[in-house]
Amino acid sequence: MITIDLKKIDLPSGSRVLDLGCGEGRHGHALLASRDLHVVALDLDRAALGKAWEGFQTYFPEHSGPTRSWHVFQGNCLQLPFKDHSFEGIVCSEVLEHLPDYHSALQEIHRILKPDGLFVLSVPRYWPERICWFLSRDYQHDPGGHVRIFKKASLRLEVERLGFKAMAGHGSHALHCPYWWLKCLNWDRRDHWLPVRLYHRFLLWDMFNAPRPTRCLEKILNPIAGKSVTLYFDKVVPK
Repeated sequence: MITIDLKKIDLPSGSRVLDLGCGEGRHGHALLASRDLHVVALDLDRAALGKAWEGFQTYFPEHSGPTRSWHVFQGNCLQLPFKDHSFEGIVCSEVLEHLPDYHSALQEIHRILKPDGLFVLSVPRYWPERICWFLSRDYQHDPGGHVRIFKKASLRLEVERLGFKAMAGHGSHALHCPYWWLKCLNWDRRDHWLPVRLYHRFLLWDMFNAPRPTRCLEKILNPIAGKSVTLYFDKVVPK
């Protein structure tokens, strides 16, 4: 389930790209499958990193070359273990909403990204997430869960003030909103509740088969009801 638009990752062959807060590596895997890049995947969760490593090892067993490689690191996004201006691109998908101090993470992103580099950021959309919080207090306080809700315009302005220029944006995964609302309606049983299980089965069928009716419906809904909002920035070149 890819939240970013790979067609918008317009980076030269051999560019170094960081998948920050990579989880099990879905975006890192997708980036490396889409073009020749040096992909670095970083997360604090060791178990998730193990899954990311397994995915890279399975799909990209040829580990390195002059324009193509992958590496997996455990690390904290508030204190990134990279030198200034280390990357041509950074993807940070569905991470900031988990961080009490997301400001420091944004500052670290700015520090390690090269001038004129590409920064791709995604967070949950405000109003679908607000419904989740309204339906379930337990959802709000789930360990490792979301500690804040972002408004797109405010977040975009905050990132721009750090020295970025907003280039594009879009919504994604509109059909996933009802899934999370159903889970929040019965949080104690969530994944075991029949409506949740049936909707999850539908989502899997949709992702693997990509039928035209649901793909068209989600494309229509994404601008206003996409579960995630993705923003694309260029780092401003100092004058």
